[in-house]
Amino acid sequence: MTRTRVETDGDERDDDSAAERGDEAADDDYDHLKSLDDGAGCTEIWEHLSENRDD
Repeated sequence: MTRTRVETDGDERDDDSAAERGDEAADDDYDHLKSLDDGAGCTEIWEHLSENRDD
């Protein structure tokens, strides 16, 4: 199960709604990030997205 931290108006909570729904659409939201190494920072993510975007 993947947990996502969500901050709304200063309150943090775990967003388990995607995992609870169990639908594949939630997994599709993150497919473009699967090739990133764990712990990748903002720069690595930005570079990865830039290299793989459709022009």
